[in-house]
Formats: sequence, structure tokens, C-alpha cells
Amino acid sequence: MSRSFQTVFTRASAGLPTTYEMLKEEHEVTVLGPPHGEAPVSTTVINIHGDTCMSDHVVWSLFNTLFMNWCCLGFVAFAYSVKSRDRKMVGDVSGAQTYASTAKCLNICTLISSLLLTIVLIVLLVTGSLINVQLIPQYIKDLGDY
Repeated sequence: MSRSFQTVFTRASAGLPTTYEMLKEEHEVTVLGPPHGEAPVSTTVINIHGDTCMSDHVVWSLFNTLFMNWCCLGFVAFAYSVKSRDRKMVGDVSGAQTYASTAKCLNICTLISSLLLTIVLIVLLVTGSLINVQLIPQYIKDLGDY
């Protein structure tokens, strides 16, 4: 059987004010308002830029690498996307933007070339099928002559 001892101190026994007293003091400070004096009140605005939301196109590059990797452009775009993500993690925003824009251009080139290649293949298949359909009667006629 394990024994554990817990010492319970309340704020009052530790010499600290209770929660109610702390809240009451905070309320009194806010009720007092700004200081009254002759000096004009000046304000300072500080703009703190957090993490910049910048796309590194990794998902798009991965998709192009797996499904539309014509002339290895998808793989090269994926490499630039990973470089962009690495630069962003290090804090080099300008380098990350450069790699990201290169990856975006390569992804666009990959997408366009893959779509054009697919359209050309479909057109060749359709025209080849139509030509074969037209040539079948001629082929049957030629077989009958032998």
C-alpha cells in the first residue's frame, strides 16, 4: 500500500490574498481609467508579423510526381517544394518564396504538358479507331479476292 502525503495550503494561510481580493483589485484599477494630467496621451502601434502564410505547393507537386510525371517535371517540382518548405522552417522567407515560385511554375508546366499529352493520345486513339472502322470493309473485300 503506498502512502502519499498532500499538503494543502490555502491562499490565506500562505499569506497570499484570496482570489476575490485579487479580482477586486484588478477591477478597481480598470475603474480608475487612464491617468489624469496635463501631458497629452500618445499611442504607439507595433506591427508584429507572425508566421507568413506562404504556400510551398508540396501536395500539388506530390500529385504531379505520382500521376503526371511527364519528363520528370513533377519530381523536380517536388524537390523545389521540399526546398521551399526547408527554407520556410529555417526562417529564410525570400529563399522560400523563390523556391515556391519555381515549384509553382514547374507544376503548371507539368499539368499543361500532361493534359496536352492525354488529349493528343485520346485524339490518336479515336482517329485510329475511326480509320480502322472505315478500313474493315476494304480488308474483308481484299480477303474475299484471295
